[in-house]
Amino acid sequence: MPADRPLEEIVVEPAFAPLLGRESAAFCRLANALKSDPPGPWSKGLFQRLAHEANRLESFLDDHGARFNRSFALTRELVASARWLSLAGFSLSHLDARFDTYGLGQVLSPAEQEQLRGTLGQARSFLRASTERVLLRQRDEYEQRGVVWDAGLASLDDADLGAVRRRLPRNLGQEDPADDSQRIAEIASKFLAACTMLESLDLRVVADANALRGRVRTVCKEEQARVYEATVHNLQSTYDTHIKNTLVESQDERLPRLRGLLSAALHLLETVTVLAHFVERHESEARSEPTSHAIASIVQADRVRALMLNELLHWANILMQRGRVTAEELLPSYIELRELRVELPPSLKLHARPAALIVNIVAHHGTPVELEIGTHRCNAGSILEILIGVGSNPEVRHFLFRGDIHPLNDISLLFESNLGEDGLGNLPAALQYLRER
Repeated sequence: MPADRPLEEIVVEPAFAPLLGRESAAFCRLANALKSDPPGPWSKGLFQRLAHEANRLESFLDDHGARFNRSFALTRELVASARWLSLAGFSLSHLDARFDTYGLGQVLSPAEQEQLRGTLGQARSFLRASTERVLLRQRDEYEQRGVVWDAGLASLDDADLGAVRRRLPRNLGQEDPADDSQRIAEIASKFLAACTMLESLDLRVVADANALRGRVRTVCKEEQARVYEATVHNLQSTYDTHIKNTLVESQDERLPRLRGLLSAALHLLETVTVLAHFVERHESEARSEPTSHAIASIVQADRVRALMLNELLHWANILMQRGRVTAEELLPSYIELRELRVELPPSLKLHARPAALIVNIVAHHGTPVELEIGTHRCNAGSILEILIGVGSNPEVRHFLFRGDIHPLNDISLLFESNLGEDGLGNLPAALQYLRER
């Protein structure tokens, strides 16, 4: 019986170099071909191919612990940088290719269209130039480490592969709406919330380098960028799952217009997230100082920050705000506005627990509901606003809700069920979702 093999064994650097050379062959041939490509922004397909090859090579380096090896840590970081820069270029190239398909000519003036196209072109050129410098430094690094750089040339024919990612709908935690109108109202309402989120950032051009760094840390850290992106991505996914290619979409031209703005903003926000990650990974104390300095000498971090804040996030906000009027028009078209007057039972108070149930009902239906408590009006989807309203009017026992009939019906059921104070298990079947949250 053979002896057990160890789970891990050390590969010394001289022995790893030929392994890396063989694994890098396709990556090197693509890099060589890209260097000979005519000047100008790379196509979407070229960015896509480079991101794919870099991802595969980065995985190989990670599998062999290159990140924590003095000889190959920089090689690994250069490959990762090529991947992130290529992903940014891919998103912007995709937006540029679908500029007209997204209907941007209908919402932007000719001057604005020219400005946005100029921004996309300049950003893609910057990303190409930065990536080329990364690849050149990687080639030098290979030479220093005794790794053979394959001298062949990849074919760039049919570079725009047109690959479409296929995935299941993003519908975890969502209930099927009673009808298309309810889902459209939800999308319009959440679109307006996304507009408010971006508008609250008070975006403005920042030229000074120190002020730019501070502003990016305030409104555009990676974790913040991921929230902006996810908010819009979830909206687009909801639209595509329930509205795209339906009869109701074909009958209301406002719907595809809103979808086009969502998609355009999403590509810009995807790029912001990628670049925020790129900047922060090289500022992190977890990265070795020589590696971070090497990347900083190749890619201008302040230019990346300016691109993120002054251009991409700026235009994402503009595009979303251009859809605000459309979303505001859609809401009354697809919801049945009603008022609901309820009285608080004598033995109960509207404290945090029942207030949270009201908030969950509003969130479940996805359409705005206003709550009037005495002279105080608040958003019934915010537990903080409800509790402030109640605290400011402690003697008020009657409440007035305004909004779509669907959440109001459930709020009425909640009050009829003693606001859930007898236990969630005693809520009616129509409020089952409150027991599952």
